[in-house]
Amino acid sequence: MKLKATPIYAFLFALAACSTPPQPSEEDLTQYVNPFIGTDFTGNTYPGAQVPFGMVQLSPDNGLPGWDRIAGYFYPDSTIAGFSHTHLLGTGAGDLYDISFMPVTLPYKEAEAPLGIHSKFSHENEEAYAGYYRVKLDDYDINVELTATERCGVQRYTFPKAESAIILNLAKSMNWDATQDTYIEAVDSVTVRGYRYSNGWARNQKVYFCTRFSRPFAQMKVDTVNVPREDKGYDRGLIVRFEYPTQEGEQITLATAISGTGMEGALKNLQAEAPDNDFDTYLQKAKAAWNKELSKIKIETDDADTRTVFYTALYHSMLAPTIYSDVDGLYYGPDGENHQADGWTNYSTFSLWDTYRAAHPLFTLTQPERTNDMVKSLIAFYEQNGRLPVWNFYGSETDMMIGYHAVAVIADAYLKGIGDFDAEKALEACVKTANIDEYRGIGVYKQKGYIPYDMHDPYNNDGWSLSKTLEYAFDDYCIAKMAEKMGKADLANEFYARSQNYRNVYNPATSFMQPRDTKGGFIPDFDAEDYTPNICESNGWQYFWSVQHDIEGLIELTGGNERFVQKLDSMFTFHPTDTTKLPLFSTGMIGQYAHGNEPSHHVAYLYNKVGEPWKTQQYASQIMHTLYTNTPAGLCGNEDCGQMSAWYVLSAMGFYPVNPVSQTYEIGSPLFQKLSLSLPGGKTFTVIAHNVSPENCYIQSIRLNGKPYDKSYITHSQILEGATLEMEMGNQPGPKWY
Repeated sequence: MKLKATPIYAFLFALAACSTPPQPSEEDLTQYVNPFIGTDFTGNTYPGAQVPFGMVQLSPDNGLPGWDRIAGYFYPDSTIAGFSHTHLLGTGAGDLYDISFMPVTLPYKEAEAPLGIHSKFSHENEEAYAGYYRVKLDDYDINVELTATERCGVQRYTFPKAESAIILNLAKSMNWDATQDTYIEAVDSVTVRGYRYSNGWARNQKVYFCTRFSRPFAQMKVDTVNVPREDKGYDRGLIVRFEYPTQEGEQITLATAISGTGMEGALKNLQAEAPDNDFDTYLQKAKAAWNKELSKIKIETDDADTRTVFYTALYHSMLAPTIYSDVDGLYYGPDGENHQADGWTNYSTFSLWDTYRAAHPLFTLTQPERTNDMVKSLIAFYEQNGRLPVWNFYGSETDMMIGYHAVAVIADAYLKGIGDFDAEKALEACVKTANIDEYRGIGVYKQKGYIPYDMHDPYNNDGWSLSKTLEYAFDDYCIAKMAEKMGKADLANEFYARSQNYRNVYNPATSFMQPRDTKGGFIPDFDAEDYTPNICESNGWQYFWSVQHDIEGLIELTGGNERFVQKLDSMFTFHPTDTTKLPLFSTGMIGQYAHGNEPSHHVAYLYNKVGEPWKTQQYASQIMHTLYTNTPAGLCGNEDCGQMSAWYVLSAMGFYPVNPVSQTYEIGSPLFQKLSLSLPGGKTFTVIAHNVSPENCYIQSIRLNGKPYDKSYITHSQILEGATLEMEMGNQPGPKWY
């Protein structure tokens, strides 16, 4: 039997289907997006052109490897060595950079590998906003402009009078990526097609492309180069040179479609999305696409920088997951076969350990239709791979990070009544994934109720035993909630019991979550400030709070409200003993709180649970005002496929989903005088904050729809009903209102 999640959104979907399509925003909100935010320090963002959730991320590459250049571009650099069509947003994982073009004049400038053919550039001759990027290549006096459709990158080069060339480097690879094989053929005098196969974080990645030039190339020269492998062998890579004599100011436009299914798929994408060479038309369409999405949230503020930070965060939240199917629905699956999406769009690039916390909950408000398709994509991945993805992209499971957090995304959508995905199949996928005993300690977790740190298991070779125990417990709760709503009481009870496994790693002697060995003993000489292999990218302070599903139980374990408040206070005031020894992911520090990494993201909102909401308001405001800025170094940690920015967007609205599947959002400190969220069905949710400012961050009183409000949270259904949340703000902690 096929169950459908229908209660709220089914009606809204039907209403939206017969309503007038959204009109373009009166104000061009793309001007408030600064894609350079996060391109310096640890943000690892890219500044290039993309449309919302687009398969193509057309962006410049500096040409050198390294952690700072994981996204291809690092603001302090001064060289550009190509414009490639695929990039990862702030993941800390160095892959992609596929199908890289570089315009030059002859003779071109070439350095030793890995930089190769390149040009100097200056930020003074560089510009970017949502859907657009421009730079001048100083060594060649060539102006480069980029825009995109969902599956195509469009480039416009303005040349000087010279013997010029456009170089396509299919051999180039950086960081974790390694070229395996490449191919190109000329279709006609203006069209080429081919592929690049590579291996790296995305295993056996296949990117097919089809490029059309606005002017026939005078000649096409193909050079084959040997690309070294780790085993000291070589693979084949192609460097292609398209030569042109150019006149002063002459422009050549390239439209390149990509696909995971084959060269035929790339050609279909090109014909459907970029059938001609009118760069300006595609740019206007890209801007219109961004304005449609950005205009779903309207803000009122007199602070230009804050407006830019907000709309850039909203922009960053919509760069991933990415579309991963052709215009006809065909897509490449994890089983190595092509599959057909019938009536829905397949998505990839799911950074689930990060994004289940805020990005996907944000999508349930702003992108319910896409959320439905994302859930269908996760279910399809399960059907083709045997388990739900942990961190998948380009038809590949990377197994990066921990937990089985696809279940949180699925359960959240189901509990909120979103879409028409097959709920029975979805629950089957969740349960089967949670019961793969040989995978990452799940079997012993089920047997003992925790994962021992000294367990010798080839599937647990990445350690992180304490973190896995806590993450699995949360995911088990998500399964229980979904099963309960579907009337499967026995299954719900089984997983509710499993969700209490977090209690098994709490040590009352230290009042911390602590690793245990196979005999049940807690690890000796435990120091919560230490970063150890037993805790994932965090320390004991930061992972203590990872019980989002049972904060009341955590308060009880800690010793009650007073002790819990004391521990929270210590979290934000106990500064690291030696900041020089902090790992690269411990950034944005306030005491032991690390906003630069995801396990801390909900912690400031926990004061609401123990009756001291003014501290939630203080810290939420402090984080927004000091750790997000309108500068290239304006992100305090990896963007992580939009999670860092989704935290900001939701917090700026005045609330945050501590427990992403609870259908509630804890109230914090709103950032704007007025904010309006457009909802399906024509309704609008409004937040009004009288007298709000960085100093006036404290709530004095709250009214919902004109009546005094007595809850520390607002519900998902209240938002969907189009409520008005009105707050009086002041510069001193206000009375507790609930």
